[in-house]
Amino acid sequence: MKEKLTALRVELENVLHSNILDYWLTHGIDSVHGGFRGYVDYQNRSDEYAEKGSVLNTRILWAFSAAYRVFPRLEYLAAAQRAFTYLVEYFEDKENGGVIWAVDYQGRPTNKRKQTYTLAFAIYAFSEYFAATGQQAALEKAQALFQLIEEHCVDWRHGGYWEALSADWRPIADVRLSEKDVNEKKSMNTHLHVLEGYTNLARVWPTARVYDSLRNLIGLFKERIIDQQHGHFNLFFDEHWNIRSAVVSYGHDIEGSWLLVEAAQVAGDADLLRQVRGYSVRLVDAALEGLDVDGGLMNEKNLTSGHLDTDKHWWQQAEGLVGLLNAYEITHNEKYLALCVEMWNFLKSKIIDFERGEWYWKVNQAGAPYPNDEKIGFWKCPYHNSRACLEVMARLERCCV
Repeated sequence: MKEKLTALRVELENVLHSNILDYWLTHGIDSVHGGFRGYVDYQNRSDEYAEKGSVLNTRILWAFSAAYRVFPRLEYLAAAQRAFTYLVEYFEDKENGGVIWAVDYQGRPTNKRKQTYTLAFAIYAFSEYFAATGQQAALEKAQALFQLIEEHCVDWRHGGYWEALSADWRPIADVRLSEKDVNEKKSMNTHLHVLEGYTNLARVWPTARVYDSLRNLIGLFKERIIDQQHGHFNLFFDEHWNIRSAVVSYGHDIEGSWLLVEAAQVAGDADLLRQVRGYSVRLVDAALEGLDVDGGLMNEKNLTSGHLDTDKHWWQQAEGLVGLLNAYEITHNEKYLALCVEMWNFLKSKIIDFERGEWYWKVNQAGAPYPNDEKIGFWKCPYHNSRACLEVMARLERCCV
């Protein structure tokens, strides 16, 4: 096993540089209109007129900032600087504050709504950029976004965070992140990424208010979001926290399993950390209900109808690597190590495109990619996979290699 893990560490570093980050430097930069391209297809053909989303651009900023902290290559710093500059110039709402949802290929706003999810990702990215560069303006922007979320997006009556508001911070009818989501006022996904953003912010701005918000979020996961019966995350809720979906997402279960532990560690509460570690392992075991015989993690299941979506997305496998290794660190049960290696083998054989670069969006249960999927898009970004490489490399060095 040690030899396998040593080989895994080497392979992760090679994939991070040559398959992910080099791909984005080659195919992602928009040298005509600025920033980064909004769309590149399966065959690496770009649409120069594609809309550009704040989710994609904040994730690009995080990825290159995080990579630069570990591998201080000037090209990674330049990409992070490019992403930061574009976000500030085109996505920052100079009139109302915050970060807007989308712009066109020339940087003109196409949707100015304030999605709490995106605001949280901007905090995550600006905090990482500050950690990488020491640029004070980035920290100040992360701090300002935190203040805006806490001022406008908190449900002070029932707890938690609203999904979305208008450009000027008013309620709106359709709050969905995407068409596949349920139009409800609160979601697991938004709370997970607020947790993620606040965790990173607490590292660079360790203040009582951020720590209090972080602990409150962990409490919401324990009391409202993790289902005490089946151990999965519930996904959607009304304002009173009534559950509004019967679907479970295996990828979010395993992603949240390690993000919750990370948040509790940063919060510095030993009792809370012990509790969260127990929830974490249960989330991993719940997610493994979606593990296929080939080592890949399937998408989701409707617990009421029994319908199982057997597609395997790139991000679920990436988060699975980290979640499984985190479960090993908690339990010292080597089955999680073995499953992590199996998932990496699945990634290498089915998800990573070694010929054209980057990772396929998803494959079907037979392992075939979908030719109409993109390599770069509104949601297809270098964040899940680069983060998995960086996280697993660091954890392997700490515990296994």
